[in-house]
Amino acid sequence: MKKGKVINSDISRVIAQMGHFDKLSIGDAGMPVPRMTEKIDLAVDNGIPSFMEVLNNVLEELEVQRIYLAEEIKTENPTMLEAIKNRLPETPITFIPHSEMKQELNNVHAFIRTGEMTPYANILLESGVVF
Repeated sequence: MKKGKVINSDISRVIAQMGHFDKLSIGDAGMPVPRMTEKIDLAVDNGIPSFMEVLNNVLEELEVQRIYLAEEIKTENPTMLEAIKNRLPETPITFIPHSEMKQELNNVHAFIRTGEMTPYANILLESGVVF
């Protein structure tokens, strides 16, 4: 059995396969995911698991050099924006339109769906290197 913080086999596999500049996305229950993008669906109920719980878990194993957030999070979900900034205080943030974020899901290794039910609780994590 795997010993570590990320015990979900699909999430662990995706992280292990990622290289420098590859992307992984975590998002709310309502984010539309392209058919060709792998969706790892963790949602079981309203808010379970939360976006931040899943993000915190993924960050235990994934080295992140940049994050991408929807521009709309600034006005539509400032509480979540603050939580993300607090969790990743040294990581550069690029804000993009939500429509562009949805298109970018065509280029991620996987999308992890949470039970989050707040608007624009979506993130693209760009993989860094540990050396």
